[in-house]
Amino acid sequence: MMTVKNVITNEDVVALTLKKKIEKHEAQVGVIGLGYVGLPLAVEKGKVGFPVIGFDINQARVDRVNAADNYIGDVKDEDLQDLVKKGLLVATTDFSRLAECDVVIICVPTPLTITRDPDISYIKASTEEIVKSLRPGQIITLESTTYPGTTEEVILPILEKTGLKVGKDFFLAFSPERVDPGNKRFSTKNTSKVVGGMTPVCLEIAYTLYDQTIANVVPVSSPAAAELTKVFENTYRAVNIAMVNELMMLCDRMGIDIWEVVEAAGTKPFGIQTFYPGPGVGGHCIPIDPFYLTWKAREYDFHTRFIELAGEVNVEVSYYVVNKVVRALNSVNQSLKDANVLVLGVAYKKDIDDMRESPALKIIELLRQQGAKITYHDPYIPVVEPHGGSTLHMESVPLTDEVLTSSDAVLILTDHTAVDYERVVGKAKLVVDTRNATKDVQEDRAKILKI
Repeated sequence: MMTVKNVITNEDVVALTLKKKIEKHEAQVGVIGLGYVGLPLAVEKGKVGFPVIGFDINQARVDRVNAADNYIGDVKDEDLQDLVKKGLLVATTDFSRLAECDVVIICVPTPLTITRDPDISYIKASTEEIVKSLRPGQIITLESTTYPGTTEEVILPILEKTGLKVGKDFFLAFSPERVDPGNKRFSTKNTSKVVGGMTPVCLEIAYTLYDQTIANVVPVSSPAAAELTKVFENTYRAVNIAMVNELMMLCDRMGIDIWEVVEAAGTKPFGIQTFYPGPGVGGHCIPIDPFYLTWKAREYDFHTRFIELAGEVNVEVSYYVVNKVVRALNSVNQSLKDANVLVLGVAYKKDIDDMRESPALKIIELLRQQGAKITYHDPYIPVVEPHGGSTLHMESVPLTDEVLTSSDAVLILTDHTAVDYERVVGKAKLVVDTRNATKDVQEDRAKILKI
């Protein structure tokens, strides 16, 4: 594995001064984007004594940070309150304050366009703000997931418009976020951090920065290598989820329980990693990151057929779920049209309040198109509002006995721990379970159809 060499000498006054400020936790840190990645990162930096300014274009979000009103599940309320009280963390919409920062970390969204091309407009906009006050002695790191080459081909030319030189006057690196919302075992602090610098000096300073708050920092040879590392990680997951989803659809035709097969295969102590089937893929990474790679690959006249096929399968599975609901209702001589379908869970995974790219949104829209009457319950998401390509606007209903008994079918799309599935099955007429949430329910199993 690559190691970081101490290449900064006494002659490298700008770099040496910045490195020492970082080591003493005296460097002013700026974090652009206070969402699922940015706020936890800002809090970790503040907890070890760095003064942190959080930047965001969302005034409401800025106001909540300054009021110590936490809105990210992976941040402890008391940590945010303590940092705000001590003045170690403040938030602002005033990007001119970037001039105060020795360290600037970009943590903005990188969605896809309607044509599934990378949308790096937020990265560009952030960089244009940085360049207005770029000065010697600053390091800029990008954490937003993107295609290989973004740091060098997009960010660097904008910064060098100032006449300042990378590796000498300012420093530039890429270190991809590895946030897993709701994960109780791995947090920002104890998740290994990959980092690649534009020059050896950039790498040394970036490594030093992350080494102050991250348990294990992994250096690589370039920003592009770090960018591809992140995209590969999530493409790996997307491909393996697609494989088990395809196997699930085959098992359905063969009359074999896919959950039994997966769990039995998972007992092998080597050569396999367990992935579970589901109603589709969601979140801020898996449905998006592979498209960054396929888009970039076309620049090299290369087509990532394997990855693109996985994407097709993971889209197809949402249609399969709708068909499963149709078949379930047909089994009790009922049509989907005008059927009352209660959806349990719209978050993209269990026990979080995040519905970005959730397959539930697509499935609900497909069911509605076929005439179903949809209600939903999710203890973490009280309201579904139109966003992205979705026009849905719904409010969560209480999970009462009346709601359960009046539904023609209950469709479990997210297996939140707080839901009493034994009660759900007992009261419901019919249950379609896409997450094996009802695996421990003993009574009334004839009502349950698993995907």
